[in-house]
Amino acid sequence: MDTFDEHRLWISQWDQARPRLPGPARRSQPSLLSLDSLLTFLMIPEQGAFSKTEAVLSSLPLQMTLCFNVYYFPFWCLSEGIMLALKYSLLPGYYQFLLAAAFLILALAEGLRLYLGYIGNLQEKVPELAGFLLLSFLIQLPLLLFLLTDEHIIRLPLETAVHTVSLVFLASEITAAFFALKVMTTQLATQFYLKQFQGPSKA
Repeated sequence: MDTFDEHRLWISQWDQARPRLPGPARRSQPSLLSLDSLLTFLMIPEQGAFSKTEAVLSSLPLQMTLCFNVYYFPFWCLSEGIMLALKYSLLPGYYQFLLAAAFLILALAEGLRLYLGYIGNLQEKVPELAGFLLLSFLIQLPLLLFLLTDEHIIRLPLETAVHTVSLVFLASEITAAFFALKVMTTQLATQFYLKQFQGPSKA
């Protein structure tokens, strides 16, 4: 007998064993929940239609910043490409290589990072969200700080502005993703322990 049948049997026995009122009083008494209605109200976990009570773990602030960043990303690529082309001939050889490599790495990593952020947040997937955080910390943040703080790269005003906006987006996304990942991992750990606890009873 599975858990659902056990609950049904228990409620039936309780309904039969509860004290009955006299006829007139029972007729005036409001009708109680039926057996099926009570089972539906209890949300028995084994019933798929009744088990959809899990809280949404996706982070709204993270999704908003990701959405804004997706629309901002093409503008950043265009602005940075134009600024790099304007000053490229004025830079030393090693800075030409560094800035070109930084631009390519930032553009490629940003596309992958935004994709992982969308998938990890909307579908509540911990590995994708963790990859989003790692890309943000290990690639995007150091390169943006390099482009904003190095004095030998001939920073132009538009370049400084677009990098500053990108840094604000990045800081907001890292903060929101950290808290979202914390909530998701806590929920996964809780489900894992509950499955371990329920495992022997089903066997």
